[in-house]
Amino acid sequence: MRVSWAGGAPTTSFNLRANYLQIMQCWGDDPDGPDRDQCVYGAGAVIGGSTTHTRGLLPDKDPEETRDDFVPFRPANGEPATTKTFDFTYFGPLDTNEQNGRTYANGTGEVEFEVQDGVQADHLGCGENTAPAGSTPTPRKCWLVVVPRGTHDTDGTVVDPDTTSSTLTTSPLSATNWAQRMVFRLDFQPVDNFCPEGRAERPVTGSELAADAVNSWQPKLCTTTSSAFSYDPDSEELARNGVSGTTSDTPLLGVTVDPVTRAEGQPDVVHAPLAVSGLAIGFFIDSTKTGVMREMKLTPRLVAKMLTHSYVWTVPWNRSQPEPEHVAGNPKSYFNDEEFKELNPQFADFVQDTQASGQLSLMVPSGNSDTTRLLWNWLQSDKEAREFLSGKPDPWGMRVNSYFQDLDLTENTSISDYPKNDPTTAVAINAEDASSIEDKPTYGLTALDPYTDDLHDGAVRTRRGNNNNRIAWDGNLLNKNELLNLPSGDHTVMAVVDIASAQRYGLNIAALRNADGRFVKPTNDTLLNAVDAMKASPDNAEVLKPDPTLAKGQAYPLAAVTYAAASVNQSTGDRKAYADFIRYAAGAGQAPGSSAGELPYGYAPLPDGLRKQAKAAADDLERGHISGDPGTPNPDDPGGGGAGGLTSGGNTGGTSSGTSAGGVSTGGDDGGANPSPSVSDASTGNGSTTSSSGGQQNAASSGITPDEVLGIIRWVLLVVLFVGGTAGLAGPIMLRLAQRRTP
Repeated sequence: MRVSWAGGAPTTSFNLRANYLQIMQCWGDDPDGPDRDQCVYGAGAVIGGSTTHTRGLLPDKDPEETRDDFVPFRPANGEPATTKTFDFTYFGPLDTNEQNGRTYANGTGEVEFEVQDGVQADHLGCGENTAPAGSTPTPRKCWLVVVPRGTHDTDGTVVDPDTTSSTLTTSPLSATNWAQRMVFRLDFQPVDNFCPEGRAERPVTGSELAADAVNSWQPKLCTTTSSAFSYDPDSEELARNGVSGTTSDTPLLGVTVDPVTRAEGQPDVVHAPLAVSGLAIGFFIDSTKTGVMREMKLTPRLVAKMLTHSYVWTVPWNRSQPEPEHVAGNPKSYFNDEEFKELNPQFADFVQDTQASGQLSLMVPSGNSDTTRLLWNWLQSDKEAREFLSGKPDPWGMRVNSYFQDLDLTENTSISDYPKNDPTTAVAINAEDASSIEDKPTYGLTALDPYTDDLHDGAVRTRRGNNNNRIAWDGNLLNKNELLNLPSGDHTVMAVVDIASAQRYGLNIAALRNADGRFVKPTNDTLLNAVDAMKASPDNAEVLKPDPTLAKGQAYPLAAVTYAAASVNQSTGDRKAYADFIRYAAGAGQAPGSSAGELPYGYAPLPDGLRKQAKAAADDLERGHISGDPGTPNPDDPGGGGAGGLTSGGNTGGTSSGTSAGGVSTGGDDGGANPSPSVSDASTGNGSTTSSSGGQQNAASSGITPDEVLGIIRWVLLVVLFVGGTAGLAGPIMLRLAQRRTP
C-alpha cells in the first residue's frame, strides 16, 4: 500500500533526527481506532540509547505519560502481552512492517507500506473472522497509524535537524506523541481457512514462481472441488524427483519450469501449463535529495558485475585499509560505474555513501533453482557479459572479482545457484575504535550481503530497505561482541525476486536488455511475447523452454512458464483431485485480480493454446495414461494401459521441430472474453504433429482412433493480449507466504 504526503518540512538528516513520520499497523476492534498497545512498533536496534524508535518510555521527558517503563504489545490472538522493551516474541527486526518515512526536499514523501493480514501476522489477526460461530463472517478490520514527528520533543526541547548532536529522543508510543496520531481504517477480505475442518490436504510442491498463484487459488479449490491442497515452495529439482518417485501411497503434484525426465519403463508423467511469470530485479532506492528513484536500466554485464561482487563496496573492506587487491581500481559501486551512469543519467545527482551499511549488493536467494539457471543463461547469452565473466575488462577498465573468474560462469549452462566465492574478511564497522575488546570482530561476504531465504524474502527485504547484513559491532554493548545490522539512511537495496512478489510489495522493477538490445520490463504483453518465442524443451516437447536468446523485440528475457507435473502412478482419487486442480488453474484461475481464486498481478493469463494443453493433460492424468500412449500401466487403474500404438514424444525426450510452441490468444473456454479464432499451423516439414499435451508424435504410426485425432492437432494461436490494472495491496485475500516471527 502506497502512503504519500505533501507539505512537510524536509528531513535533512539521514538518521531521522527530526521532521519525519513513524508509520505502523495496529489491530483493534474499537470503531474509534486502536490503543497504543495494539500496534506493531519498536523492533529496531537502538543506537546511542535513544527510545525514539522503540516501545521504551522516558516519563521524565513527557509530562502526559502515566507509565514509567515501556508500552507492551498485546496481540490480537489472546496470547500474553510482551514483558520488556525489547521483546521479539511476536515481531522482530526481520519481520516487522513498521516504517519511518522521510520528507524529501520538495516537501513530499512516500513509502510502500507492507500491509500484513492474519496469515502473515496472527498477532494482528487482520481479516480473521470475529463473528460468533454460525453467524455471517465478519473479517477483523485493522488500522494504519501515522505519528508525525517535527522539531519539538515532548518536553519542549527544540531539535536542530541540521546538526548531528540534536535529536528527538521519545517514542511515538509516548503519550504526548501518541495524541498526535493520524488513524486510517484498513478493511480486509476474509483470510480464514475456506476448507472444511478435517479435510485431508493433498501436497503440491515446487517452483516459487507459482506460489502466489496457487496460494490465491487454494480457497476456491476448497469450495469448487472436493479436495484441499497444500503448497510448499521448494526447489524444482526436488519437485521433479518427488514426482518421479510418486506412488499410490505418496500422492504428489510438482510444479516445475524444466520438465520431469522419465526413464524407460517408468509411469507416464503429464505436464500441464500452470502460470506465466518470471524473475525480476526489484529495487528500492531513495535519498533525501532526489526522492524515490523509479526507473533503471540494466545490461547483462552490469548484473554480472553485481553477482560477482566486483564493486569495491560489495566486498568486505575497512576504509582504513587499502582497497582489496582482487577488486582494486574498480568503481566503488554501480552508482560510480560509467556503464551504469551512461544508461541511467537520472542517478547523476543521487546522494549516496552507503558503504558503511553495506546495502549496495544485489540480494539473491540461497539454494538451487531453475529460475537461477535462467538468469545465468541470460548473462551467458550476452557477449559483453561473457567476456567480463571470463576476465576481460569492460571499456572503462573494470575487471571481474578474481575469486569468481575461475568458476566457469560463462560455459556452465547448468549452474543453478549464486556462488559467493570471495573468502576475504574485514574488521567490523565501529570495531576499529573498540579498545575494550581484545580481538576485533570481523565479517565476511555472507555477513555483508546475506542470502535471502527465497525470492519472496528478497522482495520483503527490498521493500523494507534493509538487506539484514551483520557488519556493525554493537557500540552500546547491548549484545556484547556481537555483529548487528546497521540500516542505511539512504535506501539502496536491490534483489532478484519473482515478478508477483515485486508487484505485491510495490517494488520498482529494472528494465533488462533483451537479445536484440531493447530494455524491457515485465508486463502481460512482454511476458506473452517471450512465451510466443519459446521453443519446446529438447528434453520434453510438452514443455516450453525459457530461452533469453529468443527474447527479441518487446519480449522480456526472464519470462518462464511453470508446469504442473504429475505421475499417473497414483490412486484414482488422487489423479482426479490433481486433475481438478489443473482444470481450475487453467480455467477460472486465469482471471486476473486480487480476490480469492483469481490470478494475482505479476502473472500473465495463460494463452489459449496453453490452456487447452493443460486441460488435455488433466484428462490424461485422470484417465491414468497419456492419450495414445500405452506407457506403463498404473496398477491402481484397471484400465490404465490405454490403447493405440502412439508413443508420446513428451515422455521419451521428443525433439522440437524448431517452430514456436508458444502461440498465444486471448480468451479461452473459461473466463476469457471474446475468444479469438485459432490459426492452424502449417506442416513442420518433418512428418510430425503435436499431441494434446504438446508432445510430438510420429504421424505415420498406426492405431489412431477418431477420439485420438483431437489429441494430435498442433495449435498455433496468434494474438496480442493486454490486461491493465493495479494491485490492491491493502487487505489482499491471497494466502501468501507468511513471514515467520523471530523467536
